[in-house]
Amino acid sequence: MCDLVARTGRHLQRYENGHRLVAECIPFRYRDINDEASDDEQKKLVEVLMISSQSGPGLLFPKGGWENDETVEEAAAREAIEEAGVRGDLVSSYLLSYVLISHFTDWATCSVHKQLLGFYDFKSKQPEAMCRAAIFALHVKEELASWPEQNTRQRSWLTVPEAAEQSRYPWMQEALVTGFSAWLENWRNGGGCVDRIER
Repeated sequence: MCDLVARTGRHLQRYENGHRLVAECIPFRYRDINDEASDDEQKKLVEVLMISSQSGPGLLFPKGGWENDETVEEAAAREAIEEAGVRGDLVSSYLLSYVLISHFTDWATCSVHKQLLGFYDFKSKQPEAMCRAAIFALHVKEELASWPEQNTRQRSWLTVPEAAEQSRYPWMQEALVTGFSAWLENWRNGGGCVDRIER
């Protein structure tokens, strides 16, 4: 049985300029693989964690409303625990050193939110409702044996191409392929910037 409890309701939900503000993370890990061409060199494969949807086919990344009593980073980390049962580090990405051009006053500069991969707008399940998701990379350090939504969510570790193919929503696929993959490549190379922050 899980001692953690998922938040419910929207009484603390943040809204701005007609958008419901959402926090999401792309949980990832490294898995060792053997390179047959070189016996002495151990290579690492990046895998991302996706969860099953409660309302249909396809897989998702953990996401949910950003609430008034938490930072956007805290919201992203909370959703990872509640929906996917993982804890880790929102990766501090010094390479995102530019100023974010955004009308969201709480997300004004990258010096405050250095882990941000980008903003992605999407329509919610509610008719005529729009959401804006701030997406982060979460380096997974712990997989919990029990978590708040374990009875309604299944976890799947996938390669980036597999995850892109199974992603339920095009905007999540774009966040993975353009946001996360570009960030990961720059991070591996030790520098540079991800060009597109507004989605």
